[in-house]
Order: sequence, then C-alpha cells, then structure tokens
Amino acid sequence: MDHARSSDGEVTVATPTPLISKSLHVPPIEIVDGQGLTLVSRDGDRYLDSCGGVAVSALGHRHPRIVEAMEASTRDVTWVHAGSFTTRAVQDLAAYLTDRSAGLDHVYFMSGGSEIMEVALKLVLQHHMERGQASRTVFVSRRQSYHGSTLATLSLSGNTQRRACFDPALTTPVEFVSPCYSFREKRQGETDSGYVARLAGELDETITRVGSRRVAAFVMETVVGSTSGAVPPVPGYLAAMKEVCSKHGVLLLLDEIMCGLGRTGRYFAFHDDDVEPDIVTVGKGLGAGYAPMSALLATEEVMRPLREGSGVLENGQTHVNNPHGAAVALAVQKAVCEEGVLENSVGVARYLRSLLEEVKTQTPVVGDVRGRGMFLGLEFVDPEDGRSPLPHAKRFSQLLKSSGLANGVLLYPGHGTVDGTAGAHLLLAPPLVTTDAEAATMVERVQASITAAFEAWRQELSPV
Repeated sequence: MDHARSSDGEVTVATPTPLISKSLHVPPIEIVDGQGLTLVSRDGDRYLDSCGGVAVSALGHRHPRIVEAMEASTRDVTWVHAGSFTTRAVQDLAAYLTDRSAGLDHVYFMSGGSEIMEVALKLVLQHHMERGQASRTVFVSRRQSYHGSTLATLSLSGNTQRRACFDPALTTPVEFVSPCYSFREKRQGETDSGYVARLAGELDETITRVGSRRVAAFVMETVVGSTSGAVPPVPGYLAAMKEVCSKHGVLLLLDEIMCGLGRTGRYFAFHDDDVEPDIVTVGKGLGAGYAPMSALLATEEVMRPLREGSGVLENGQTHVNNPHGAAVALAVQKAVCEEGVLENSVGVARYLRSLLEEVKTQTPVVGDVRGRGMFLGLEFVDPEDGRSPLPHAKRFSQLLKSSGLANGVLLYPGHGTVDGTAGAHLLLAPPLVTTDAEAATMVERVQASITAAFEAWRQELSPV
C-alpha cells in the first residue's frame, strides 16, 4: 500500500486495499513492532502509547510472562464447545476473578466488550422472567454513555453521535437519565451530597413514571470512558443509585469494560465506592491485548432463579468460555496482581495527575483534569472564558490526534463530550507498567501536541 501525508499530518491512501478500516479515506498506520509502551511503524516512526490503544494494553507489549503463557497454551487444548466441555484454564480464571470481586460469585466469558454487555442484558431479562416478572423489559441508562456496538448495546448508549446512523433500528426500550458529570452539571453552590440526592431523585422518578414492575436494570459505566473522558462519580453516588434500584427491585449493572481490573487503582473500579452491584462486566484489561477476552460477573441472587428454573442461560456463541483466551487472561491478571503492577500504577498515577494539573495551569484550553488511577481525562474549553465547551470540537480532536502522531505520542481524543455534539476531551489510559520517567515524557508530548493542535485550530478559524 502506498501512503502520503496530508498538510495536517494525516496519512492518506494512494492505492486501494482490500482491508476495511475504521476510516475508508485515511488508512491506519502499519505497526511492525512493539516493546513496552512503544509502537514502531513500518516507516520507523516511534509512538509512546498514552492511552493503551483504547485502555486495552495494561502490560504493554512483549511482557515475557504473557508471551510464555500464550506459547504454552497453544500446546494444550485451544478450543472446546462450552455447551459440553470446560477446561482448567477457564475454571481457574473464573475463581481468580470471583475471589477478588467481593460478592460476585459467577462468571461467564466472551471475546469482547460489546458481546459481554449483550449477554448481560440477556441475563437481566431472563433473571426477571424466571422470577415470574417478564414485564420487566425496560432499561435505564445515562446520557453520554457508551455500552457497545451491537444494536442492543447501542440502544443503551446515550451518546447521540455513536447512535445516529442506527437510530431507526435501535428498538430495546430504554429511558435515559442524567450522568454524574460534576464539571458540567453540578449546580453552583451545590454540595456533593445535594448533587447525589438530586440524581437519585431523578432515577427514582424515572422508574416510578415507567412503572417499577416494568424496569429491569439501571446500567452505567462506573467511570465514564471514551464518550466524556474519564468522568468519575462523586462520593456516595453509586450507593445512592443502588438504594433506588433496590427499592424498586431493579438490578444494578456496572459496565467496567474500560475502567475495570486495575485501571483505576483498584482491582474493580466499584471497590472505591460503597456499593454491591448485581452484575459487572469487564473486558479490555482482562486479556490486555494479548487475547480477546471479556467477562460477566454476577451475584448468586441473580443466578439463582435460572438455576431453580430453566437451568440454562439462553445464550450460545462460538467463543463462550474460550480456554486459550482464559489461559492468557489468567497470566495477565496474575502479572497485574503478583508483580507489583497494580501498586506501581497507583504511584505513577499520582505523579501523572500532578503533571497534568500543571499542564492545566499552563494551557488555557484545558479546563478540567479528572479520573481515577491510570484512567484520566482532560476536558478542553474555550480559553476566552475558561468554561464554555470548545467550539468546532470535532476539528480540534482531529488536529490533536495528528499533532500527537507528529510528536511521537498515541492519543485518544474525543468530541461531543458534553451532549454528543459540543465539547472535546482527551482520554489517557497508559499501560499500568508505565514508569515515572515515561509518564513525564508522555506529558511533555501531550502538552506539545495540545499546544500545536490549538494553534492550528485557531489559525483555521481566523486565517491571516
């Protein structure tokens, strides 16, 4: 394939290719090598990964323990039909996750986040049906959320930008409530407890309006990921939402596809909150890019009606409980928990955040620094007032991504931060093995990229 670079740094294709990529106009850069946090292109360009791809690469590339586990697994059984068989690798991974979950006693594995969220929705509906409450078919989700790319999970996703193309086909019944987004939606003078009470009241009113016997589950990302840029809940929020759910017999389903398994500094992100969820989904960090794996964890209370009723979870897909993926994921999780990776990430995360706070003071276009652990976000604002959403946000995000590549850093910018249209942000989710020195280099390149992108954006808006 022949490549050329446009004036803003983006790669353009000169000859057609059979590969369907995300962009049909701008082909992806071919990567030929990876070591730790660094990716190397076919042209020899090196990129420091500030976002773990999309919060996937928890251990970076070529981790020796994982490479060894991958090779060993190929000498064992690599696939069996989960309808008839199980393997030690799958059972061991299930035990490893449940032992660290504090109350989630059952696990089901799939390949990706969208798949496992789809299964979670099926489980919710079947749970209620087996309890004799088949009328519970309505889900409650939040604005600006994202839960997957299937039609059902898109139905639950409150991000209008990602739904738009498929809206006519999104038929899963969903009601949307406000996100917990204190930077934009907490009122002046409102305390955290007052803000939580207001949001809990909104959820309660929504369930009551729809009808308690019709609502199946409240679905939310514990820390919002790609659509708004690492937005954490304020203290007490999750516990208040769980209380409302329990009042109405509604399940609490937490989506930790991006933020779980050490990303926030705790093994599960909800461990920072006083809450006991009914179902939790995890994904990206489970296989850390070495194998496509995701998991659903559920309480005994969720599973009991199925066991005492039909005796089967009504779902069948090719890679349910995949043994090769489980063996690799188990090695990943053991590395995170047994090699000091989680502890390292906590210390580096504090340092990384302090550096980003300095960037905010020096860069007027940065209005907020937020997140938990190695899951951080910058929200960009109009520097004229330091608060309003940055206008022409989509173009700024495009320029920022290109500027990052020019500065040797892989960035994950987003636009439509506030309502699906307005605003822009940058999500940072570097590998948990990042060192202080790498974090410092990363932030230097991030700041340089923001400055360059803003200058290019300003010149486009006000050409000389």
